[in-house]
Amino acid sequence: MLIAGRYRLRDTIGRGAMGEVWRAFDETLGRPVAVKLLLPHDSDPTASSRFRLEAQTAGRLSHPNVVGVLDFGEFEGRLFLVMELVDGGSLDGLLSASGPLSAERVAKIAAQAAVGLALAHRQGIVHRDIKPANLLLSADDTLKIGDFGIARFFDDPNSALTATGQIVGTSLYLAPERALGRTAGPASDVYSLGCVLYQLLTGRPPFQADSPLAVLHQHLDAAPVPPRQLRTDLSPAFENYLLGLLAKEPESRPTADEVADWFGRGSWRGAPEPLPVAHQGHGRSKQSLAPAPRSTRHAAAPARRAPAPPAR
Repeated sequence: MLIAGRYRLRDTIGRGAMGEVWRAFDETLGRPVAVKLLLPHDSDPTASSRFRLEAQTAGRLSHPNVVGVLDFGEFEGRLFLVMELVDGGSLDGLLSASGPLSAERVAKIAAQAAVGLALAHRQGIVHRDIKPANLLLSADDTLKIGDFGIARFFDDPNSALTATGQIVGTSLYLAPERALGRTAGPASDVYSLGCVLYQLLTGRPPFQADSPLAVLHQHLDAAPVPPRQLRTDLSPAFENYLLGLLAKEPESRPTADEVADWFGRGSWRGAPEPLPVAHQGHGRSKQSLAPAPRSTRHAAAPARRAPAPPAR
């Protein structure tokens, strides 16, 4: 099939709730591309608006760590989005094929993902669905953030396009404030990234249960198993900082810029250190920033009200 007189579709490489992604070839410029076609959504009047929002959101971001948007249009009544083709697969596929990764490789992934998120946050964009399947690797092992299908501009309350109180995102990687139905902010993406890094290191997400609702309760009230209990070769510094990304309160987490800098400097190799001093003013005293005794550092947070029901 030839789309818009130039994009020849070859084979499907992915399918989600909103659209299907095809490997394609741009016959005008002579290069491989990926084409995402919007699936028919007769029962969802917001589908076209959300698909357009994905194009607009990703189109504002131009960076090696974000999947690039090349074109957008409509063909025979179906919207399409043309993106750069990322050939290396997703972190989800890498985990399935290889299991847990080395700390060094996870640190490299963390730095690149955080750089991409920091760019989005500076543009006023929250991704809201950071998970292994949406983090792609190019042939040269560059990480690229993809699928901005449920992203929102956090300075535009009308861009969420979901019913009030509904949860959008994947429960295994959902920040506690999102589990309560609150608006996502940049810190929500940082928490989700922390969940991904935990899984890359240990082979399992920080919280698992028999139902999505039970997982949401764990995000709210449970403490993750310290990753060094699951792999002893991890440095105390890496463990300490990773658990900081998984802090229950958004203001207690580092920013994406700080995460990128910390991993980029190789600090994960060294001794434990507290979160940046800038976070001392967000409801925590200097004393609370100091490492607690081992027996109490990972105690569960106080119980909260039940999470809002996940969107179907």
